[in-house]
Amino acid sequence: MDPVVANARAIIEQGSKSFAAAAKLFDQQTREKAFMLYAWCRYCDDQIDGQDLGFGQQSPAPDEQQRILARLTEQTEAAMAGQPTDDPVFAAFQRVFQISGMDRRYPLELLDGFSMDVERREYLTLEDTLLYCYHVAGVVGAMMATIMGVTDRPTLNRAIDLGIAFQLTNISRDVMEDAADGRIYLPRDWLLSAGAPVAAREFEGNEEAVFQVVKRLLDEADRYYDSAVHGIARLPFRCAWAIAAARRVYGAIGDQVRSQGADAWQTRAGTTTLQKLVMLVTSGFTAAGAVLGSHGEGPPRTDLWTAPPTP
Repeated sequence: MDPVVANARAIIEQGSKSFAAAAKLFDQQTREKAFMLYAWCRYCDDQIDGQDLGFGQQSPAPDEQQRILARLTEQTEAAMAGQPTDDPVFAAFQRVFQISGMDRRYPLELLDGFSMDVERREYLTLEDTLLYCYHVAGVVGAMMATIMGVTDRPTLNRAIDLGIAFQLTNISRDVMEDAADGRIYLPRDWLLSAGAPVAAREFEGNEEAVFQVVKRLLDEADRYYDSAVHGIARLPFRCAWAIAAARRVYGAIGDQVRSQGADAWQTRAGTTTLQKLVMLVTSGFTAAGAVLGSHGEGPPRTDLWTAPPTP
């Protein structure tokens, strides 16, 4: 295997087992592009959070994070400009950026999302939370759709919806872990209306009140998962199968958090290897039904967050 692709694959298989499992369903060309894109996303995220493949968070000091973000932005800009690099992660990103015809706004908007973390942005309303979800995950959905050959805006919007749904699920699963690091992504006005604390240090011991907000956020995620189905229907079958599987795996994580209630954060929600296998198989039927039954763009996206057009 090409060493650039092999390095990207190793990063994903260690740092994102759920994605690695779903990616097996792609055709080889799409799978390799997905590995190269996700390796860059994983690397940038880890650099900002002081993690190693998504684990062992030890956030650097804010001034150091700013320097890291500036370096990542510079390297990303250079890669998109076609400048040579000996960094395998940025070499992979450069390759997938060039061969996919990706809109350069999306990689830069992902870095803007990391900047929101560096700045310790406060999320006062659902709109604020959704903006964050767009930047750190919705744009990844758009980039993934691009490497699958999607160019039309309606389908890109559905891909963004799926990324937003994934991130809302992540927030719900990791709410206590994030609070321990001083981060709150739940809308402040929802916390206040539920009688939940708005200070991260007070989340522990108030799990029941926090869960009421998390349950509401998972209901919001379901709306974006439902919208995303109509984008899946417009993908080539193997791509549709892979994305349907990823949607089901993440949806199962949200369902697990919802079913466990205030005890959801005693252990990290996830799916077993057997559960993933079953979901991979059954998602094939979902994808087939969606692709064969696709008629146009699907129902209108009603009351869903929409990214502004490209400047």
